[in-house]
Amino acid sequence: MKIITTRILLGLVLFGLCSCNSVKSTSPTNNSPITSQNNPQTQLPIKLASSSSSVTLLKVLTEAYQANHKTATFEFVSQSQSEGAIAALKNGIVDIAGSSHKLKPEEDDGKIQYREIAQDLLVVATHNSVKSVTNLTTDQLKSIYAGKITNWKELGGPNAKIVVLDRPEDESAKKLLRKYYLGQDKTTTQAVILNKEGELIDTIQSTPYSIGAFSLAYSLINQLPVNHLNLNGNAPNKENFTSGKYQMVRHLGLIWQKTPTSNTQKFIDFVFSPEGTKLLQDKGFITKN
Repeated sequence: MKIITTRILLGLVLFGLCSCNSVKSTSPTNNSPITSQNNPQTQLPIKLASSSSSVTLLKVLTEAYQANHKTATFEFVSQSQSEGAIAALKNGIVDIAGSSHKLKPEEDDGKIQYREIAQDLLVVATHNSVKSVTNLTTDQLKSIYAGKITNWKELGGPNAKIVVLDRPEDESAKKLLRKYYLGQDKTTTQAVILNKEGELIDTIQSTPYSIGAFSLAYSLINQLPVNHLNLNGNAPNKENFTSGKYQMVRHLGLIWQKTPTSNTQKFIDFVFSPEGTKLLQDKGFITKN
């Protein structure tokens, strides 16, 4: 009887050890979203949707917040246009939407709110194969996008065909280019249209003799190996923007529910705190002090 009892107890111990090992093997990895069900100390993820032009700003903020709030987690649900991000928020899919435009009257259902976070200068840049071209006038830039100037040698650069990388007409980058430099001239049919800003940034780095416009802050943060161009003799920087010499800038903001969860509210408080403001300034964004 004692032998049987001992064997039963031994079997229970071994079963317990196997059970523990199986729980450990199915635990989430560092790359998996962790929920409070797995770890009571970890918050449910704050879900975000953003326009492609605001995703860099949001990632800077979420990474900094997580560094000091170890239990906080974030999930980027989608990256499209501002309108799509706002729709996701209104439909309860996400907690926060990043937008490159202010909340329009037709987008406001009375349950959400908008606040600008920062401004991001738009830079016109070239692949680093374009030598000797450091400045473009308005007329020169218009002629490039219209297909009237097609070779860099016409501007004092290498004897190579200009590759124009462009964005759709309804994107903020193209709207700003038209407002300040291009006017309503038709864009050359030879332009390569890229739907997302990230696609344009990747393409300009890999395509010799290309030119395109995108986020200055992203370029500075990631130290992109591209040539930033002056426009009409003015460099894209805070000083020239403040003085009114360089005006091509996007307004980036957050939109969230008027009654957010406590975790979402804590993150929003951080975004608009002096700490959050200084962080963005250090990364190349322009903020209101």
